[in-house]
Amino acid sequence: MSEPPLFSIVVPTYSRPRRLSNLLTALAHLTYPFARFEVIIVDDGGWVPIEPAISGFRDRLNLTLLRQENTGPGGARNYGAAHAQGDYLAFTDDDCCPDPGWLEAFAGRFQDSPGSICGGRTISAFPNNPYSAASQLLLDYLREHYSPSQKLGGFFATNNFAVPRKTFLDLDGFHPALRFGEDRELCYRWASRGYPFVFAPEAIVYHANELRLCSFLHLHFSYGGGTFQFRRRCAANGLGPVKLSPPSWYVNLVLSGIRAHRSPRGLVLSLLLLATQAAYSAGFLWAAATRRGRKS
Repeated sequence: MSEPPLFSIVVPTYSRPRRLSNLLTALAHLTYPFARFEVIIVDDGGWVPIEPAISGFRDRLNLTLLRQENTGPGGARNYGAAHAQGDYLAFTDDDCCPDPGWLEAFAGRFQDSPGSICGGRTISAFPNNPYSAASQLLLDYLREHYSPSQKLGGFFATNNFAVPRKTFLDLDGFHPALRFGEDRELCYRWASRGYPFVFAPEAIVYHANELRLCSFLHLHFSYGGGTFQFRRRCAANGLGPVKLSPPSWYVNLVLSGIRAHRSPRGLVLSLLLLATQAAYSAGFLWAAATRRGRKS
């Protein structure tokens, strides 16, 4: 029997040692063979030392710590990928905790489709937090109605996907100038080359991002700005525009809160989903206005 593929888990981090420690604890409990994966942590110019957070894991994980000047998560992931030894790169974030069978799930999918981007399922670790729950509903809706295997412009989020290292490097990885939307831009280039996508719902990551109102609105505002940059990048690369979804798509998104919970909680979630779209639109328009302001 052939050996399972070698994975390089690449994690960008920025001054969040406590969250990083939780991630490393989860990675130390992966059921994948110890000798068949490495963990590459990229300190993206943070001001908080992270060596104390990882020192206790050096005998539990095949661990490499890299440091660079701050470039954003896309550039940090590229830096880690350039030092990786694995057949496949598995990406997650420092505020995530993969399920013990995470890499095994990816390996099983790559056995059937070795040249794919393989995206897993991300679940909020704070289902009772309304802001985190609304963001989770949005993610679930996107996954159901905006699958990259079915729609050009769909994407897998970088906190839970794996990709063949060679193809990733051949495509020059993530665009380093994009601090939001870098996963969408990469997936768009991937799809434009005709490369396949595979969804692996059994590859589970728990996202421990406990949002409050301000951080919730700022997050979706940033997503809107990232979408503007993504569209500008596609135009610069001659990839063609991404088609907008019809109004019914957005209506059904907002109503998904009420449909998921026939209770006051559902109404709150629908209102928060409406707020995500308002913040997203504001972020998009702000990025466009800022761009025009720099040109004038």
